[in-house]
Amino acid sequence: MSRLFIRGGRPLAGEVSIQGAKNSVLPILAATILTAGQVEVRHCPALRDVDAAVRILRALGCDARWEGTSLVVDTSGLNDWAISDILMREMRSSVIFLGAILARCGQARCSMPGGCELGPRPIDLHTAGLRRLGADIREEGGTLLCRAEKLTGRQVVLSLPSVGATENLMLAACGAEGTTVILGAAREPEIEDLALFLNACGARVTGAGSGTVTVEGGRKLHGCAYTVMPDRIAAATYLCCCAGAGGDIFLRGAREQELFAVTDALRRAGCCVTSDSAGIACACAGRRQSVGSVRTAPYPGFPTDAQAVLMAGLLRSRGATVFEETVFENRYRHVDELRRLGADIRVSGRVAVVSGVETLHGAAVECTDLRGGAALCTAALAAEGETCVRALHHIDRGYEDIRRDLAALGADIERKETRLTGQE
Repeated sequence: MSRLFIRGGRPLAGEVSIQGAKNSVLPILAATILTAGQVEVRHCPALRDVDAAVRILRALGCDARWEGTSLVVDTSGLNDWAISDILMREMRSSVIFLGAILARCGQARCSMPGGCELGPRPIDLHTAGLRRLGADIREEGGTLLCRAEKLTGRQVVLSLPSVGATENLMLAACGAEGTTVILGAAREPEIEDLALFLNACGARVTGAGSGTVTVEGGRKLHGCAYTVMPDRIAAATYLCCCAGAGGDIFLRGAREQELFAVTDALRRAGCCVTSDSAGIACACAGRRQSVGSVRTAPYPGFPTDAQAVLMAGLLRSRGATVFEETVFENRYRHVDELRRLGADIRVSGRVAVVSGVETLHGAAVECTDLRGGAALCTAALAAEGETCVRALHHIDRGYEDIRRDLAALGADIERKETRLTGQE
């Protein structure tokens, strides 16, 4: 059993380099299948979800190995088109492999994806879009059976700007004949990063980052060396840690242009946030101010992945902040654990009202999901006394080494690995 012991109540100070983006590297790893060659993915974060993606690639016959901070993937030996149920259940974004396998092999088989329990994440936008490109998709007992003798470029309209569906369609479109135009596409920076990677491999993708993405299919892709963008959610997490605990930190490599919704909220809370080409600095003194309301929305709106950590950073603010979660219906699972630390939070449906308290106190808490776990660490830094955070496997899915990073920022934090016994 892994546990973090955080002794809070002290301001942060220091500098940390931001890891590569989890939400960018996973579709890039799926995209390597299209190259049938060797790709060097630089600045690749060592995450549980990356390990899960590597296991999928290896199960399909591909080779993947670490060389320092780069992951070298060779998909020339791909010899299978089916992903086992066990591998699919390890992460929510595993369905992103569907479009790439279908484009290369003409068929694919996989089950529904797993990962954090944030409520339903239907993949009907994925399957409807792939059908529009010519795929025949049937579901039997929770397993998707996909076949496409030929994919053909078409205009595809997404009723919601789904990041995963946009990425899956981009990958499938690279293997289609003709041009695919995705209308209503997601605009997240990670979509742009995937497009840049595909273009570095010889694809022709335009419009990424806007609501219309165009892919000219039928081009032979090749390997390349590509550097993954910095993780904007990891950066948001550490900014919110500083907001909660106070202090003065610098996040090297972080890019504020991808975080304006978060930095705007932190400035309204009373933090001094500045940035340049090297990264983002954040200085906070005294108690924060409430920020009125925060409503999650697709990019460029406030990111749902940063909702929990901002909430944790404002637990000791003056006044009340109203959070409205519009993306996932079950993303307040961390609230009960935050209450153990003394937080005053009321939840009604998709709305949570945080009334700031003067002090928080350490307690034993358990991660409920990836970002909820990061929120517990954020709150623990602002709490008096020691907090024990359990179920770290959730945090390890998206943070390369949160103990290392928080320690670099001056936190009093220790990770302990203990053997689970019948008495625990």
